[in-house]
Amino acid sequence: MKRENASTRDTVSAETSRKWVDRAKALKPLLEAAAPRIEQSRNLPPDVMDALHEAQMFRTVLPRSVGGAELDPATHAQVVAAIAEGDASAAWCIAQSACASMAAAYVAPEVLQEIWSDPRAVFTFGFTSGNPPCLAVPVKGGWKVNGTWTFGSGSHVATWLGGHCRMCDESGTPLKRPDGRFVERTMLMPRSAVTLRDDTWEVMGLCGTGSDTYSVTDLFVPTEFSVVPRVSARDHQLPEGVRGEPEPERREMGTLYRHSMQLVASAGLSSVAVGIAQATLDAFILLARKKSPFNANQSLRDDGWVQARVAQADASLCSAKSWLVQLLDQAWDECVTAGEVSFPLRIKLRQACTHQIDAAREVVTMLFLEAGATAIFRSNPFERRFRDVHTVSIQVQGSVARMQTAGQYYLGLAPQQMILIP
Repeated sequence: MKRENASTRDTVSAETSRKWVDRAKALKPLLEAAAPRIEQSRNLPPDVMDALHEAQMFRTVLPRSVGGAELDPATHAQVVAAIAEGDASAAWCIAQSACASMAAAYVAPEVLQEIWSDPRAVFTFGFTSGNPPCLAVPVKGGWKVNGTWTFGSGSHVATWLGGHCRMCDESGTPLKRPDGRFVERTMLMPRSAVTLRDDTWEVMGLCGTGSDTYSVTDLFVPTEFSVVPRVSARDHQLPEGVRGEPEPERREMGTLYRHSMQLVASAGLSSVAVGIAQATLDAFILLARKKSPFNANQSLRDDGWVQARVAQADASLCSAKSWLVQLLDQAWDECVTAGEVSFPLRIKLRQACTHQIDAAREVVTMLFLEAGATAIFRSNPFERRFRDVHTVSIQVQGSVARMQTAGQYYLGLAPQQMILIP
């Protein structure tokens, strides 16, 4: 059964968009105050989760049919950036959960209700390298699943977890398509059914995401609790002019779900970076108004070099944020008119997401240096945000290879389409 939108319109109004961004911005004081606790505990504390749930921050891209906001990707990205101004780890968990929650568009109504009708539901998933592979063997009524997944951001606060698996025959041999690719599905598993290691996420930045490793052994997953959403590689590798396969399992018909999981992930995760940078810029402006460097005859605010650096930082962030929002709006329009995002726009989106991360890292690094010795003390916000933004930039979205893809396209070469945004 296909589910239509609960609303008679399939757009998000400017008023609604502002409301959601303002709601996220209102959480900044709480998140800033909680940031040291979030980092120390490597998790989002109960009071923080209460506030995030009250503001419905984990429901931005859930279908309206289950009480979600079904926001357009541009609004969602701005919400994530606003949360990141308060705390990057909280924003990262929200962005990762939103990507995973796009799977809600592919499940039967009873599964949708079981997982997401709880207003405090959080669904997320981790990463599998395929070595060793995570496997699902058919049994009566479903699958027997064995696997381990890493980088499970938000797994400690999740109510359900996903696990990408290679599908097998009854003997346990992985199945392959005619083109040699493995047949894969994403298993939806209660958080209570997995074994979660809490000792793997000892890292430089984004400490509070608790991106630990989780695993299952011989877990029975009913047939209806597995999906093939567009997180798979099949659409990532299509050349220009080739349309993706039909999606018979997609049940939500709203425009949002004509976008891919990968687009929601890329736009959300890169927006964490610009949120960090915006908060760093705001903190630097406050510092510059009152700090006079040792042996200097004027305050930072009165230094012409510092004045120029502040303007450069603001211009860089504003342009990076605006470009992505503009492209996401174009992607929405294309999904309305053509049912998918065009290949040239996919290239631009790939650039814009990586550019956001690059611009944010450069701004934070520049301001960290301009802040002087003040920046190295944990009592000030600079060093944590410096570590957080550099951790974001190491993630796959920030790799220079993403820009290489765009350059290949513009130079008439075949892009590395595995890293495009379908």
